[in-house]
Amino acid sequence: MKILNANIVGSGDIHLIILHGFLGMGDNWKTHAKNLAKKGYTVHLLDQRNHGRSFWSKVFDYEAMTEDLQRYLYHHGLDQVILLGHSMGGKTAMGFALKHGDRIQKLIIADIAPKYYAPHHHQILAGLSSLNFEEINSRKAANEHLENYVSDAETRQFLLKNLHWVSDGQLGLRLNIPVLKNSAEAIGAAIVSQNAFSQPTLFLHGEFSNYFNPSSDRKSILQYFPRAEILEIKGAGHWLHAEQPKTFFDMLTNWLI
Repeated sequence: MKILNANIVGSGDIHLIILHGFLGMGDNWKTHAKNLAKKGYTVHLLDQRNHGRSFWSKVFDYEAMTEDLQRYLYHHGLDQVILLGHSMGGKTAMGFALKHGDRIQKLIIADIAPKYYAPHHHQILAGLSSLNFEEINSRKAANEHLENYVSDAETRQFLLKNLHWVSDGQLGLRLNIPVLKNSAEAIGAAIVSQNAFSQPTLFLHGEFSNYFNPSSDRKSILQYFPRAEILEIKGAGHWLHAEQPKTFFDMLTNWLI
């Protein structure tokens, strides 16, 4: 039985699971985890399959990722948790809450809705898959190569966090690019369920995000999450937790009280 890799921060009685977005990893949330730990939470920063230090698999869809989380909770003896997911991680979290609602005390979804999203990571995945680590042997060289595909410097820095030394002098990526680049439809898939999640739910979205429309998305959100509260973070886009970290943290922790 393969168990997701996790960085566990804190030792409080309340366990909070965080699921990262596409092409990310649990450690992207390390600063928030440390601050949550100071408030008495034990925070589990999970790496979803084909990401970070977790196992690779040819199977990559929300059903599989939901079951990964179920196995993780069972493995660690966690009966009930608070679950937070961003983007792809938010889709996993929604799917899990609708299937295993008795395991979730509260649910937080960051900048994603249950709807279908058309594939839109082609250029990024093309850049990552073209990294030739026989020739590229430094972060600087990898950044220069990616600049041909991804113009935004912050996005490149986010992606380059996946670089690691496979062996002495040999770089590699922690991402399973061959599988991920063929999973565009699976990543964008809508959440479909006959169930509803009856516990408190918070949807946070960035003011400038093109992933979330509070007007048109409200109906489907309330269909599945009737107790959902939808709040906007001013001055943020899709990466709301990184772009406005203090506002994000304050809104999250005030809601959790």
